[in-house]
Amino acid sequence: MKIVKEKNKSNYVSTGITFGSALAIAISWSLHKSIIWACIHGLLSWIYVLYYALTR
Repeated sequence: MKIVKEKNKSNYVSTGITFGSALAIAISWSLHKSIIWACIHGLLSWIYVLYYALTR
């Protein structure tokens, strides 16, 4: 039972990381239209999403 809980927790973490990266890339592309900036912001993921939310 303990293994199942740990597996679910890691699944939520990886889903959050993936969603954060996709969201950051989408925001970056809509603002800058640059693949390089989208890659950089995708690596920063949730940091960039929070920055965008706080500065808009």
